[in-house]
Amino acid sequence: MPATLLISDLHLSHQRPATVALFLRFLQEQACQANELYILGDLFDAWIGDDNTRPPAPETIQALRQLTDRGCKLFVMHGNRDFLLGEQFAQATGGILLPDPYVTDLGGQPTLLMHGDLLCSDDTEYQQARQLLRSPAFIQDFVSRTLEERVQLAAEYRRRSGEVVSLKSADIMDVNQQTVENYMRKHKVNRLIHGHTHRPALHEFKLDESPAQRYVLEDWHEQSGSYLSIQDGHIQQQTFS
Repeated sequence: MPATLLISDLHLSHQRPATVALFLRFLQEQACQANELYILGDLFDAWIGDDNTRPPAPETIQALRQLTDRGCKLFVMHGNRDFLLGEQFAQATGGILLPDPYVTDLGGQPTLLMHGDLLCSDDTEYQQARQLLRSPAFIQDFVSRTLEERVQLAAEYRRRSGEVVSLKSADIMDVNQQTVENYMRKHKVNRLIHGHTHRPALHEFKLDESPAQRYVLEDWHEQSGSYLSIQDGHIQQQTFS
């Protein structure tokens, strides 16, 4: 039975050509054998609009299209770096954009999928910035600018974000367990899969006296990429290098 694969936080960029090459090879060698591929946010390090034609956008879109043409279903969730991915991208790749959060059946078990940034509720400064950046007014103003202007604005945002992150404690930028449990209760699930924190792990705990699991996906690097594989009801962490 074909597997379902889940990845996140590839942060593809022209500045990381080795990671781009690794991902393209992953699609050709590994994902092409799967039934479904879920990308849970931050496929790109920055997405400045569906009219973006700068590398690695064209080659990535082409490779994803080849994947879906082969029959693999593609599902893409927005991350904090690529929340401007739109319907033009979806049509070009043959994929489906998912809301965050999203519940689906994986291996016979209802599973909550999230990018993960909504779970970091202790970082109130980030949550406020998230609301602003995703507001219709901000998006309309941003996409109305030229590509060059958007490139510069995205670079400036990443620079400022990096400076802010360096001043925050690690605990503030991690998920809040109570927020995790609230989302899981709301969506009536005992399994959650997300990325964003770059802290790969399996967390097992009790949710209202029932066993629960939270899988955290790993970010990708130049030499290796990590993914979850669900096949015949079994879930495994795998590495592609």
